[in-house]
Amino acid sequence: MVDVEEPGARWVPGFVLLSAIWGSSFVLIKVAVDAGVEPVWVALWRCLFGALALWAVWLASGAARPSIPRDPRTWGHAAVVAALHNAAPFTLFAYGETHISSVLAGVWNATTPLATLLFVLFLLPSEHPTPRRLAGLLAGFAGVLVVLGVWRGVEGGVLAGSLACLAATTCYGAGFTYTRRFFSGRSDSASALIILQLTFATLELLLVAPLLGGGAPGWPGLLPAACLVLLGAVGTGMAFLLNMRVIRAAGSTIASTVTYVTPLWSTVLGALLLSEPLGWNTVAGGALVIAGVLFARSGTRRGEVAAVR
Repeated sequence: MVDVEEPGARWVPGFVLLSAIWGSSFVLIKVAVDAGVEPVWVALWRCLFGALALWAVWLASGAARPSIPRDPRTWGHAAVVAALHNAAPFTLFAYGETHISSVLAGVWNATTPLATLLFVLFLLPSEHPTPRRLAGLLAGFAGVLVVLGVWRGVEGGVLAGSLACLAATTCYGAGFTYTRRFFSGRSDSASALIILQLTFATLELLLVAPLLGGGAPGWPGLLPAACLVLLGAVGTGMAFLLNMRVIRAAGSTIASTVTYVTPLWSTVLGALLLSEPLGWNTVAGGALVIAGVLFARSGTRRGEVAAVR
């Protein structure tokens, strides 16, 4: 993928739209799980509809369509990335939202760059933990404690849901590090790699969903079904393509900051559409998490931490 900034601010509309799409995904997940859709099935439908949307775009591209990789090693790396970037975290976020609000899940998503930095700093030999980065990570961790409100105790359900979301962002962090080292640098088209990734994620979830999701899924109702289609086709499939355009127009450094904007959308939409409560510690802790990320990343090289979903 080419990382070249275009002059002006032509990337801004796409950036705002992308943040709104990804911010609204937490509301869509909440509607689905509240309707009784098992978390693993939420993840499966998300990947399936996302993959179908990208395959449709690929087929409509005609002669301009990129070739799908056939190298077995690329397929192997795609399977690992699919598990770390899609299958596992999508399931964990959906499970988390069976216990916590979409507002809180959106805030936890903002810890993704912190998790990514942890893996980048300690698993990539070329990167070294500097005092600035460690201080930023500590500030982000303090923000996590504030969001949880540890001084007043944490209910079992809230703790379980929050830990699931944090495990999801940890998967994102591991997935980004693996992607950077083994997957994104390949000569294949970025869009073709994403298609392969979501296809493998769908296949992986097809294997485990009947076991973890209690057999075949039932009809959740028209609204939850529509939310799942939107979550997959738009919030996953088309959003990946839009994210590529933003990266190419503004550079991956600017594109990665979409992670800081999505909690604003998830908070507003969760409060307005689902009447979810918003505590002061959620706002203050989320701000501290973002401040820690910004401080830790201020010394990173261009494009070091990209936006992942």
